[in-house]
Formats: sequence, C-alpha cells, structure tokens
Amino acid sequence: MLRRLHHDQPESFAFTAANEKWADAQITKYPQGRQASAVIPLLWRAQEQEGWLSRPAIEAVADKLDMAYIRVLEVATFYFMFQLKPVGSVAHIQICGTTSCMICGAEDLVAVCKDKIASKSHELSSDGKFSWEEVECLGACSNAPMAQIGKDYYEDLTATGLADLIDGLANGQVPTPGPQNGRYAAEPLSGLTSLKDHDSGKTQYNASAQLAVDLSDTVKRIDGSEVPILTPWLNKSKPAKKPTTKKAPAKSKQTTKTAASPKAAPKTASGGKKPRTMKAPRKSGADDLKLIKGVGPKMEKLCNDLGFYHFDQISKWSADEVAWVDQNLEGFRGRVSRDNWVDQAKILASGGETEFSVRTKSK
Repeated sequence: MLRRLHHDQPESFAFTAANEKWADAQITKYPQGRQASAVIPLLWRAQEQEGWLSRPAIEAVADKLDMAYIRVLEVATFYFMFQLKPVGSVAHIQICGTTSCMICGAEDLVAVCKDKIASKSHELSSDGKFSWEEVECLGACSNAPMAQIGKDYYEDLTATGLADLIDGLANGQVPTPGPQNGRYAAEPLSGLTSLKDHDSGKTQYNASAQLAVDLSDTVKRIDGSEVPILTPWLNKSKPAKKPTTKKAPAKSKQTTKTAASPKAAPKTASGGKKPRTMKAPRKSGADDLKLIKGVGPKMEKLCNDLGFYHFDQISKWSADEVAWVDQNLEGFRGRVSRDNWVDQAKILASGGETEFSVRTKSK
C-alpha cells in the first residue's frame, strides 16, 4: 500500500520537556555514532505525544539522531503502526479483523465505527474526536472480538458495547479496558474449572487493565510524566579508584613570584584549534543557522552554546578550526566537514542564498 504524508502539515514539532528527557535517555542506550538505532522508539514517542506523525515530527527525530530526513521517512512509511494522518483528538479505534475476531463479530464492530465515526477508515469524525481503522491480529483471540483504543485492549465486545464505549469517550469518560463481559482475563466465560484456589492477592482487574486504571491514562496522549523516566543504565556505580601513593613534585622557590602562566588551550577530542567565540549574539540578533544544510534546531542550539551565532563567524573558520568544531559537536561529530558549512556560510554571510536556504525559506 502506498503511504504518503498528510497534505496538511503543522508548522513545527517539539517534544515536551519530559519527552525530550526520555528521548535523550533512549539515545544513551547505544554507542557513539549508533544513535540511529533509537529511531523507532523516538518516532513512537512523537506519535504518542501528538497522536500521529507529521513531517516536522519526522524531521525533528532525524535532526536529533543526526540522520538524513529520507532515512527516517523510510522507517515511518514502512511500519503501519505509524499514523501519517491526524487521528481523533479523543481516540483512534483499531478494530481487529483477523480470523478469530472476524467470525466472532468484528464486522459488526466495523459497522458501528462507520455509523458513529466516519464511513471510511482513517477519516476523522465530524467533530474531530474520533477516527478508526481495521487492523491485523492484535493477539487477543481468546477474547474476540476486540479493539485497541489508545494504548489498551477492549475485549469481548459487542456492537452495542462498542457504541456505548464511543459515547462514553465522547462525554469525557475513561472506560475500563480489558474484557467487557465480566471476564477477569481469558478464562472460560462460564468460570474457572481448575486452579480455583489461586485467587489470593488478585487485583480488581487483570494486571494490564489494573495498571491502566491506576494510571488513569488509557486514552490520554503521553507527555512523558505518566511514569518515571527509567534509565537505570545511567546510574550504574563505577568501581572506586585505588588511592595513589605518588607524591606531588615539590614547588620551586624560584617560581613563587613569577607571572601567571598563560591559560591552557581548551581540551579537544583530537587536536584542532578553537575558533573565536562570542558570549552572546550581536544586538541585531543571531542569524538563523538552520539555513545551513545540516543544521537543525538541536544543532543550532549546540552551536549557540559553543559561542557561534553568525554566518560570518563560521565563514572564517580555518581547516584547524573546522577540525576543532567537528570534534566538539557532541553527538554530531564530523557534520561541519561533511556538509561544508564554511562555504555555505560564506554565501549566506554575503547576503546570498544557497539552494538549501531557498528551499528552507519556502517551507
């Protein structure tokens, strides 16, 4: 199936502060230079935040991972779990239509969606609150027919039950996920026939449904604050260093009143010379460094943090200075040389335009 980006795109995308922190933590799972491995988790988080994947969201993830836009677009359009069109502001309903659900009444559920939401899948309801689609097996065959709404399963559905769920959601209610016919999990509807004495400590709902109820976020967009941002791999204790017995060299009396030694050069990863920097942009304001091919919002902020705000600063970098910057753009090493920032900056500093800057401004 041909999957295209939606024709109506928002102007920008940015992770919430909590989701930004979460995304940064995911990247630390991978070795330096392998951050592209986090592309699916970050795309999924962007979708959980907004409900769907817009072009700005895809490009923001690409910038964060130092990937070409087309590479991230390939991932987003390949996997059907990524929604490329706006979904309902309240809920996007996914009806399982595979064998078990089909023979147990999935077609009746689809009919409800067509009647109460939209005649075609992936279309918004008239009030923009709902959308729906039919999907392949969601793996709850023993509780067929079922649907996934938001992040949870609603099982043992009937046409009337689904209609009531949609009406409840429209009125601001948060329905309880899990079986909708009184079953606890996937035991026989008539009741347990074995293991009847293993109910001690049982929660009100099965584990999955209970967690959703406890968090009260079954259909809520994720902003990163629902659960602790767990990054245990960042908090591993390092082995204590063995105390050294090496004595410090004795101070020479002859040098106690001499002039202060010159300031040491900044440390770099592998040589190079640090360019001249600025503590703040000029009064006229910083240049839009994103007009340089290879510079996205995250890269621009990193450049600003290093003291680079203007095209003419970059246009004057020597080969040694380029080497320094290349080594000190944390997470984006080699970007300056690869995209030839200096030549681009010379054109932009003189008031000219590059093919990339013209394309960027036209957006």
